[in-house]
Amino acid sequence: MWRVEKIQSLIQQELGNILLKEVDFGPDVLATITRVHVPSNLEVANVYISVLPEEKTEEILRSLERDIYDLQQILNKKLRMRPVPKMQFFIEKKVAEAARIEELLADIKKGEKPCKKDDNCDIQ
Repeated sequence: MWRVEKIQSLIQQELGNILLKEVDFGPDVLATITRVHVPSNLEVANVYISVLPEEKTEEILRSLERDIYDLQQILNKKLRMRPVPKMQFFIEKKVAEAARIEELLADIKKGEKPCKKDDNCDIQ
């Protein structure tokens, strides 16, 4: 199990550096690798990304999927292991969920009635 965790951390670090140096997402866009999950068979690396502003998330995900072959080749050269797990990109949903929970907790702390997600509430 320790080996898998080390590989996940290494892939997250190296891929983060690659995205920082090799990929241009455009002005005012921040893409962050929030976590990497590699199963024990080491065949696939599920890479979860968070993008700010959130409106650009789908566009950035499509861009990464379009360039996945080149990114994989760069990663393969940087890592001293074989085989290197094949990357798959996913949108990180836990960050948005955590932000929503923080928002609800802040409302409760202020004594306001929490606004349900489906309600049509104006949140300041």
